[in-house]
Amino acid sequence: MTGLFTGGPLAIAHLVLGLLLGAWTLLFLFRIVLTWYPQVNLNQGAMRLIGWPTEPLLAPTRRLIQPIGGVDVTPVVWVGLISLIRELLVGQQGLVTQLMLSHIPVA
Repeated sequence: MTGLFTGGPLAIAHLVLGLLLGAWTLLFLFRIVLTWYPQVNLNQGAMRLIGWPTEPLLAPTRRLIQPIGGVDVTPVVWVGLISLIRELLVGQQGLVTQLMLSHIPVA
């Protein structure tokens, strides 16, 4: 029996995707809070753990979306996009979730 409860490949992919996308969302939420503190240097200390995985997406997005009232809104855009992707892939009706559930044998 493979699938949701036995740790089959789809269940592992579902778990990993959910965790990665959730962690990325959390990092972007930290970036949103850090926009309130422009003096924080994301290249020093533990702040690198927030800046390193998010900046490659934020830099090109900033060229498309300029700051509004001096506030960088691109982290908010990415929280929305990643949340959408997470829901489409591993949400209750997500693609990976539905594939995984379709492989569970019915007794």
